[in-house]
Amino acid sequence: MSRSQNNQHGFSLLEILIAFSILAVSLGILLKIFSTGITTSQIADNYTMAAQIATNLIAKTGIETPLKISEELGVENEFYHWRVRVNPQTFISPELDLRDLPVELFNVNVLVWWGDDNKTDDRVLELNTLKLAAKSE
Repeated sequence: MSRSQNNQHGFSLLEILIAFSILAVSLGILLKIFSTGITTSQIADNYTMAAQIATNLIAKTGIETPLKISEELGVENEFYHWRVRVNPQTFISPELDLRDLPVELFNVNVLVWWGDDNKTDDRVLELNTLKLAAKSE
């Protein structure tokens, strides 16, 4: 009896196709993960910049601009739009008559929004604070 020996060295075409399919799916998943990470990083950067703009606007209110009933609009870096509203804040206390105090309480509201002009899903950041100012007689 003679046995023919089948000494195959290498991979079959089916094994190579399966390996390439697994590689393609794995690379697709990795690229999706990296692109999502970059997008998330950019969104976080935009929120950080908006928070800095809002914080600066709150800090300026009452120092560079007087504390009085007002509304200001503006644009920063041609991308971030902002609005600062200053309104009187009513504070009611049964133990304290606030009319005798030499100060007034104001609510400062800062709204910063940004996004593409083509989209309607703009991102928004809003900060509020209370500030005291000397009463204007």
